[in-house]
Amino acid sequence: MSGFDAKRYEEAKAIYAGADCVISPEEISAAYDRLAEQVTQDLADKDPVLICVMLGGMQATVELGKRLDFPFELDYLHATRYRGETAGGELVWKVSPGLRLADRHVLIVDDILDEGHTLAAILDAIRAQGAASVSTAMLLLKDHDRRAPGVQADYVGCHVADRYVFGAGMDYKGYFRQLPGVWAIGRESGGAA
Repeated sequence: MSGFDAKRYEEAKAIYAGADCVISPEEISAAYDRLAEQVTQDLADKDPVLICVMLGGMQATVELGKRLDFPFELDYLHATRYRGETAGGELVWKVSPGLRLADRHVLIVDDILDEGHTLAAILDAIRAQGAASVSTAMLLLKDHDRRAPGVQADYVGCHVADRYVFGAGMDYKGYFRQLPGVWAIGRESGGAA
């Protein structure tokens, strides 16, 4: 998407104005503290590679990384099914990790585990490179029963209801990733997504 789209911009502002804050900034910060403690316990002595799933995982990776006081390497990948929309489509790989992952302990960091189709493809790709272990850290786990078979998060910051959420790295049509908490689209604005 390029250029200013006044209609989309005004829609995003209206959605935010009618949204409910479902996880406060303080709760998000505490979730990162818990994640860091768990990751440190399991990976501090394993020379891990943290892989940020762009764009949503950017904030989660930064916040988690600031709380880790052991050496780790950092890389990223960009695979998406959303492309600025609110419903997922076909998986598109934009950037693969640059580091050699064979025999490495890899931690995939992302903002939310919803249905897990994107994560499943990412995990398959990382395992195919011969990683010694692959684990996942998700800021949020959406509570529902539509998850792809076998997909789970090893480390979870918070659970969130089955509504369309944004903030803390997640976006509404490209907007509001920067919010420090998590907001859900109001029931009257579009309901659960």
